[in-house]
Amino acid sequence: MKCRSTEEVKPLEGIIGQSKAEKAIRFGLEIEKRGYNIYLSGLPGTGRTTAIKEYLEREAKNKPAPYDWCYVYNFKDPYRPKAIKLPPGRGIEFKRDMEVLMENIKINIPKAFQSEEYAKRREEIIKAAEEQQRRILEELELKARRQGFIIRSGPTGIMVTPIINGKPLSEEVLMKMREEDRKKILEAQSKMIEEVREGMRQIRMIELKTHEEINRLANEITAYTIEHLFTLLREKYGENEDVKTYLEEVKNDIIKNYNKFLEEEREGGAEEEEEIPFMRKYEVNVIVDNSQTKGAPVVIEYNPTYTNVIGKIEKESRHGILYTDHTMIRPGALHKANGGYLVINAEDILRNPLAWEALKLSLRQGNVSIEEPSELAGLTTVKTLRPTPIPLNLKVILIGTPLTYELLIKFDPDFKELFKVKAEFDTEIDLNQENIEKYISFICTLCKKEDLKHLDISAVKRVLEYSSRLAGNQKKLSTIFAEISDVIREADLYARKENSNYITETHVKRALEEKFYRINLIEEKILELIKSVTILIDVYGKVVGQVNGLAVIQLGELTFGKPVRITATVGLGREGIINIEREAELSGPIHTKGVMILNGYLTEKYAYDKPLTLAARIVFEQSYEGVEGDSASSAELYALLSALSGMPIKQSIAVTGSVNQKGEIQAVGGINEKIEGFYKVCKIKGLNGEQGVIIPEGNVEDLNLSDEVIEAVEKGVFHIYPVKTVDEGIEILTGVKAGERMSDGKFEEGTINYLVDKKLREYAEKLREYREEK
Repeated sequence: MKCRSTEEVKPLEGIIGQSKAEKAIRFGLEIEKRGYNIYLSGLPGTGRTTAIKEYLEREAKNKPAPYDWCYVYNFKDPYRPKAIKLPPGRGIEFKRDMEVLMENIKINIPKAFQSEEYAKRREEIIKAAEEQQRRILEELELKARRQGFIIRSGPTGIMVTPIINGKPLSEEVLMKMREEDRKKILEAQSKMIEEVREGMRQIRMIELKTHEEINRLANEITAYTIEHLFTLLREKYGENEDVKTYLEEVKNDIIKNYNKFLEEEREGGAEEEEEIPFMRKYEVNVIVDNSQTKGAPVVIEYNPTYTNVIGKIEKESRHGILYTDHTMIRPGALHKANGGYLVINAEDILRNPLAWEALKLSLRQGNVSIEEPSELAGLTTVKTLRPTPIPLNLKVILIGTPLTYELLIKFDPDFKELFKVKAEFDTEIDLNQENIEKYISFICTLCKKEDLKHLDISAVKRVLEYSSRLAGNQKKLSTIFAEISDVIREADLYARKENSNYITETHVKRALEEKFYRINLIEEKILELIKSVTILIDVYGKVVGQVNGLAVIQLGELTFGKPVRITATVGLGREGIINIEREAELSGPIHTKGVMILNGYLTEKYAYDKPLTLAARIVFEQSYEGVEGDSASSAELYALLSALSGMPIKQSIAVTGSVNQKGEIQAVGGINEKIEGFYKVCKIKGLNGEQGVIIPEGNVEDLNLSDEVIEAVEKGVFHIYPVKTVDEGIEILTGVKAGERMSDGKFEEGTINYLVDKKLREYAEKLREYREEK
């Protein structure tokens, strides 16, 4: 490292050590066929979201800003608002132009109808109609008088009444007249009534015609008044056919409803509320505004509910009735990311089934359609808007765990067709010069972004050591950047308390110690139980058939190792090795497999000239929870070999490692925690210089121990023994040579293998004798 602190390096650009994932992401973004969306697989904390966000933002800069989208009123089908596409920034401009247009119309139309020309032409139409009506009435009255009738208005309408000597004829006088005279009068009256009715019909037709002529005049005046206003907009948006069509529909609707613009200002809430929906018809709802967007949009939806992803139709209540219109349509993440990239956490959206199904439907159809969630679920609902769908052109990046990916592949048939690109984030990267430099740049970026103190070279080294420990390998660095970032943030606190210019190794070390101290209460309690001999663990002396195995306990953030006593008993029988944990239903399948492998080892090693005659019991003492994993299989085998050979095992040495049927010791997980866990037990019981741990040689590269354990090893008060085979391990545990098989097929006398073979031979002979006696 050539720098003295992270202050001297440049901030990070790009993704650290994820070349495989980066190549997959690049492929997914370059291919523009449908279905090539990306699933970004990785564990939480690996910086997946931050990395993909920064990568997409770099890519987006080189792409053009996408179109604006607006919803406008549909004059042919009010329940299906129309979507209009406009160049970026023109959506808001079009909305403002429409607002200015309507303001001008609201001013100009009343002025036009207050003009002398309109009043004169309207008066001419009315006077001509009144003259026609007057002539019809005069002719009817004249004709009626000639025939001996008068026309009067009554409560039930127009009445035709007979007269004699200029006076109306009463009903009483009419009834006293001769039948013949009365009949003539009534017949004449009936004919006159028909003629009056015809005259009234003609008058009504004149009224209707007059109304039509006035309306036609009003339409003509309105059209003339607003035409120049629309001409300006048509010229401005002439290349957009959708806008031209919409403007024509708006103009025709205004002409049709000119009277709405002539009404004087009203008083009273009911009338005011009645006016609002009408004027909203002409409003433009810009749901996607890219006026400030530079390049393609990058949208990260942190709360992917149905409405947040697809959009929603809001409602307002008036007099207890829910009301909605096109101005209440709200966009979802798909609208905002259209023409760019949408990033969603897979686990989050899967917790919202409707959102997940709607997202898949939108990607399948290539458009986004805003619907009520109840409609999508197939439930009945009140009639509402169904906006026209908006075409989609975007990449969706799902961020999730490997397990989620496998479950989706297995159980969701649509997933594979819609997310054809998988990019995998590794949890570890190679510890090389390039990645070290990038790691330091990452730390620099974090410090600058969050205003933390920079790290000096000693602190950087300590952080890298911790990262390597998280990776579980000396030649790797962890990509769980959330863990690394937390340590740096906490170290910054201690640096500030000391008014230090930089975060130093001391601050990082304290942050790690304090973090572990805050969560290790369970470990402390277990150590107390071991110290008080409530849990029996020996770290001195030798015992036959007993060995200290090592287990790892993980409780949330806390991971620690603890020793566990493993014992084996043997006797004459044919049962073979019986796993007591399995019999008690406390053994997991991998642990059970590990015990079964011991049978295979014993058979190959010792049953070449005799049957394997053995009844053995293996158990984890004081184990009250389930046992899983095969990392204790070598310890179980050592206990079994000790019981068969009669050679005691050193209790000062603990064992971890799995074994195969050939007697090879295999690497296991949690090696650092196991070693440190046994060291802590030895420390509280008293270190005597003989204690240590046998580990698989394959785990040597994984060692990344605490300073205290390293110091103890360097001083020779604690030991670590890497082994390749069972024979190497049993020699360390017993201090007795394992023994090689000689040319005659027998083992060297006095060795562990010789004693085991001898015991198994005795069991076989005794069993044969027992059978012969029976």
